[in-house]
Amino acid sequence: MALDGRLLSGVTVMAAVVETGNFARAGEALGLTPSAISRAVARLETRLGVRLFDRTPRVVALTDEGRRFHAEIAPLLDGLGDAAENLAGGMAVRGRLRVNVDPWFARLVLAPRLDAFMERHPQLSLDLVVRDTLGDLTGQGFDAAVRFGVPEPSGLMAEKLLETQIIAIAAPSYLAAHGRPRHPADLARHRCLMFRDPATGLPFPWEFQRGREIVVANVDDRLVMNDLATKLAACIAGYGVAQSVAFGLEPYLKSGALKQILSEWADERYPLYGYHASRRHTPAKVRAFLDFVKDSIPGRRKKR
Repeated sequence: MALDGRLLSGVTVMAAVVETGNFARAGEALGLTPSAISRAVARLETRLGVRLFDRTPRVVALTDEGRRFHAEIAPLLDGLGDAAENLAGGMAVRGRLRVNVDPWFARLVLAPRLDAFMERHPQLSLDLVVRDTLGDLTGQGFDAAVRFGVPEPSGLMAEKLLETQIIAIAAPSYLAAHGRPRHPADLARHRCLMFRDPATGLPFPWEFQRGREIVVANVDDRLVMNDLATKLAACIAGYGVAQSVAFGLEPYLKSGALKQILSEWADERYPLYGYHASRRHTPAKVRAFLDFVKDSIPGRRKKR
């Protein structure tokens, strides 16, 4: 299918609807009326021979065909914009960047550094959505995502940003009152702060690794939480032992608010990945964000 002005206009309108969430806001962004947006989408659907959106009075959502098509055109449109910026004298990081972010990473790592990122890119607006699961990245209008864990098979591009240790921690007050565990088996006699896996609804099991040896600890599961920040606060307050990724805990360990325990059983590594849908071209705004995440890794040499 040849790319002509009407087709390019139609896909631009479609991208605006996905980004803004409805026809009215897309019209505001493009300087068009909602009816003009609706007609442009209808013409594009006729041209393609598929229905791109399911429409109700309150919700406009991509169909399966629409999600697949948007995943293909979004990086191409971003590439056109970046090519124009490059020709004009530089690759500017601008526009609206919508990112799906892991709660732990958002609260302990990203939030304290947001000022530096926004100052570095004054023409960029950032829409952060903090949630426990990746979900439908392209169908829900996200440009990128940052999540802990091994990627599941999908059509997304996944880029490993870092690997972090899984460590056991406790407050000095708790250790003074209850003693220091010397082996994972000792945790059966300690109060433990469990975290509920959002994918399964069950508490994460506690595994400890020393070289090739892996031990599953029998831990007290009386207290289960679904919010990592709350679990961290309870641990600092001295309720019990917690298991956590080490990334983001550096200030608490350095200040002495938390102590690492069972350090010889901390050989497990857990990855952090960045996701985006761009197969042929990574938009400048997405690249800038993922590079910023890498630069936020403690001990990493910054690129300039």
